Amino acid sequence: MPTSEQKRKQLKKIVAKRRATLLPGAANALTARIAEDLGFEAVYLTGAGVTNTNLGMPDLGLITPLELADVAARIGDVCGLPLAADIDTGFGSALNAYRTVQVMERVGVAALQIEDQTFPKKCGHFTGKDVVPLDDFLSKVKACLDARVDANLQIIARTDARAVVGFEAALERAAALAEIGADIIFVEAPQSIDEIQRIGALPSPQLINIVVGGLTPMLPLAELEDAGFSLVLYANAALQASMHSISSVLGHLKKVGSLQGAEHQLARFAERQRLVRKDWYDALEQSYKSS
Repeated sequence: MPTSEQKRKQLKKIVAKRRATLLPGAANALTARIAEDLGFEAVYLTGAGVTNTNLGMPDLGLITPLELADVAARIGDVCGLPLAADIDTGFGSALNAYRTVQVMERVGVAALQIEDQTFPKKCGHFTGKDVVPLDDFLSKVKACLDARVDANLQIIARTDARAVVGFEAALERAAALAEIGADIIFVEAPQSIDEIQRIGALPSPQLINIVVGGLTPMLPLAELEDAGFSLVLYANAALQASMHSISSVLGHLKKVGSLQGAEHQLARFAERQRLVRKDWYDALEQSYKSS
């Protein structure tokens, strides 16, 4: 398993290439393991996913930094991929954001994303959002940059200004965030191909978030690479897929009274054990037994 420092350096190399690297979201350690098994290069801890999965609640700023850190630590225990983590608005003031970075860095994350919404935040593709004054957000991002011990821990600065004060204002915020040293810029919810291309052309590394059913056009990966993006985030694709699959299988079970006819929708028992590396744990257990 690579160290936290190695994971951070690896993600920094990925971002510098600006090759539209896919970043799948994971709300738990098993999903992160599946992403690693499939050959993804990095994974993303989604705040919305943790809220939906662990609390059964909507993405309305209801989780805490320690809940996020707990999930991040569990992912780091079993997944060798660099982990970028969503810390919402930093959970309060600049001081709260400073402490949140400290907590999350200790559990080994490779990047942290903070946004400029007012608290409590909402999903970036919900209506009714608002953003804090730019100077307030710049102070919070500076606190994040100051709090990190490892300079390879990247800070992703996200602005939701597109939906609140317009696209040009969002670009102005992006420029200001890059100027104070944010490592990656994330302009949330662009609404046209032209807006996507203008964001991708900015000098700093850029992240774009694709939400099925959201506001941003779902362009092919090659076009996003041509546009200049470093990372292409599908934050909750796995979550949405699992919700659909669970509803389908349990619906069948409720209707039929068994899983006959639905077996094709289930991972095989052996596949389940392979993904959680049961053979490795069996060998480890055996190595500690006395001869």
